[in-house]
Amino acid sequence: MSGVCIIRKKKRGSAVPALGWWLIAVGTFRSAFTWSCLFGSASLCSATFSGTDMSGVHGCTVGVWTLLSCTLCFLCAFNLDSKPLYMATFLSFVNGIAYLAVECLIYHTILFPSSVPFIFFAGTSIACMLLQWNSHGSGTPRPLGGTKQT
Repeated sequence: MSGVCIIRKKKRGSAVPALGWWLIAVGTFRSAFTWSCLFGSASLCSATFSGTDMSGVHGCTVGVWTLLSCTLCFLCAFNLDSKPLYMATFLSFVNGIAYLAVECLIYHTILFPSSVPFIFFAGTSIACMLLQWNSHGSGTPRPLGGTKQT
């Protein structure tokens, strides 16, 4: 059957939902922070860690970690049906909040006012992802028995 063009129908809801757009916005914010940590000297990253001197290694570590979470945001925004990717993105926000809490409350390397934007983005993302937790399933559930249909 050469010359036959097969046209696939678009899935319903193939447009990016609101959670996807939010994750794209958060990924963009995180990418700006990543750029600042990796390439800026007197930058957003240095301003965030205003309680101490920001070493080059610390800036690079925070930048690469933020780049990883930024990548997760973009991947999850376009693949909300992938449960492992959804969970990894969700946990990146939980880890981010935990990291900020430790740096702010225990080590005092981050002042609370400079962490407010990060807490806002991570907290809102956690809440939105919890609200949408089971709405992005991967189709119909499988039958429990191992029966064949003929």
